[in-house]
Amino acid sequence: MSSIAIGARQYEWRTVLRHRAPLRVMHWINLACMLALAGSGLQIFNAHPALYWGTASHFERPLLAMDGMRGADGKGRGVTRVGDASFETTGVLGVSKASDGRMVQRGFPEWATIPGPRSLALGRRWHFFFAWLWVINGACYLAWSLASRHLSRDLAMQGRDWRAVPRSIAEHLRFHHPVGAEALRYNPLQKLAYLGVIFVLAPLAVLTGLSMSPQLDGVLGWWLAIVGGRQSARTIHFTVMALFLLFTVVHVLMVVYAGPLNELRSMLSGRFRVRWPRTEGEDGE
Repeated sequence: MSSIAIGARQYEWRTVLRHRAPLRVMHWINLACMLALAGSGLQIFNAHPALYWGTASHFERPLLAMDGMRGADGKGRGVTRVGDASFETTGVLGVSKASDGRMVQRGFPEWATIPGPRSLALGRRWHFFFAWLWVINGACYLAWSLASRHLSRDLAMQGRDWRAVPRSIAEHLRFHHPVGAEALRYNPLQKLAYLGVIFVLAPLAVLTGLSMSPQLDGVLGWWLAIVGGRQSARTIHFTVMALFLLFTVVHVLMVVYAGPLNELRSMLSGRFRVRWPRTEGEDGE
């Protein structure tokens, strides 16, 4: 351990075990599955890059559509429509560059899709395989979290957490980084984010994904009736994917802000270096 001084306060660096092995393994499996699901899902979406609400595709009034059109100069232009609003998105959405350098009409660009540029069948195989792997990994995580009390001890919101939400928001806005034991605990905003992912987004992703299969109408017909139809389920599924990606981006940004090397080490080896306030009578090195 080494001692440092910040103002009148003395601190020392301690290395502690932050994440246990099962959590670390499931975290990386989850990340791999999410990347594969997002890329293969976009490849499937590119077969018909539009979203609707209801039981059928109303081509004349989509909620979201990515189209290609020819401009006055004869070149292709990408246009993204959200409701009644239209935006030119050439190069990213609607029309983008292929691997051979040509500008081609496609919803999302080639670099964002897995496993290839246009194979719908291959995209579905990848999506279904990683979806089941993701579900199995998620079930293992939930079982482990219940058995180890990770869910009740580390993630469950307590009364003090609800009262601390305004303070946690203020600390995030000030980019305040906690020290000592506080750095090892999930703050209220982290807890709400993780609980939302586990108990809201994940079940929605599974239910809407399964309900898009006509073979499961007899099992999930009630769910389609609730959401308003198969096209509504597809739109919710796409929205859930976007929220998962938003969560991932924010998560990565917070890791970078908190110290990427230390954070990555804690998720690879479990070891986390934390600045700990020294108490009276402790000898530093």
